[in-house]
Amino acid sequence: MRIHQALASGKSPNSESLARECEVASKTVRRDIEFMRERMGLPIAYNGATKGFYYTEEVSGFPNVQITEGELFALIVAEKALQQYRGTHFEKPLLSAIKKMEQSLPNTISLNLASLEQTISFRTRAEPLLNLEVFDQLSRAAAERRQIELIYRKPGQSRAEARLVDPYHLANINGEWYLFAYDHARKDIRTFAPTRIQSVKATGQTFPRPERFSLEQRLQNSFGVYSGKGAYHVVIRFAPRVADYVREKKWHESQILRELKSGGVELSLKLSSLPEIERWILSWGGDAMVVKPLELRESIQSAARNILSQSPDSEGAQKKSS
Repeated sequence: MRIHQALASGKSPNSESLARECEVASKTVRRDIEFMRERMGLPIAYNGATKGFYYTEEVSGFPNVQITEGELFALIVAEKALQQYRGTHFEKPLLSAIKKMEQSLPNTISLNLASLEQTISFRTRAEPLLNLEVFDQLSRAAAERRQIELIYRKPGQSRAEARLVDPYHLANINGEWYLFAYDHARKDIRTFAPTRIQSVKATGQTFPRPERFSLEQRLQNSFGVYSGKGAYHVVIRFAPRVADYVREKKWHESQILRELKSGGVELSLKLSSLPEIERWILSWGGDAMVVKPLELRESIQSAARNILSQSPDSEGAQKKSS
């Protein structure tokens, strides 16, 4: 690209000057120029009088993308995976980027895509119901480092409240969107679900994004999106009939799997909080047994007793008594 820019400027550079500019050997420059002329079909000639290279005709664009059939197929599959961004302000730049890549592709690449719609698709079990206007305001505020006021309803609460925050980062974790922001009232970083944000209002203030903030470090010992200050060694044993499902995924960075003689598998994790792993364990029903810690095992047992005590008649009886 830098060789192309030098040639397009009309300065008639030579291999030595290009080598100094690109910090490579002059032999490399000559080899690259030959490649540009022979393989890319660019109209490059050598001027004996000026002892430099030049374009014999105007070159409007540089074919800077070389792509294989497999890479093109992967690009199209990725575009299909971006359906969740439809309607957000990410859609236009994403489509623009894909279009630019398509225009830069060499004409020799071809791929039969007639059956692509029937062979590849992406589905989510529970698609979050995002308010696209709110999501757009959050993403722009985070990118531009603008302080905002949220009207936010916490889980389990019937009334929403105002929260003054500095939005640091928007992350999609396991198909769900989360906003990580500094909450001025709590004087700490908090995690917000955009689906619970009723409105967003800019305060007109900006903020410096702290260099010490790292989402990777913040979530290092969490099982999902919520990190705690504890240090728990979690050990769970899975029955043989679900063991393959456990083996086939990486559930956490700290995980250690141990095979059991019964055909089951034991999963060990190091976590900073327990609520998220508790809900995950319950989703396995009777096929997951907590070995430790004790408080997690007791919490699971209590939840199981509560499930057993529930019945359709109990709710009716409560309504009648009330």
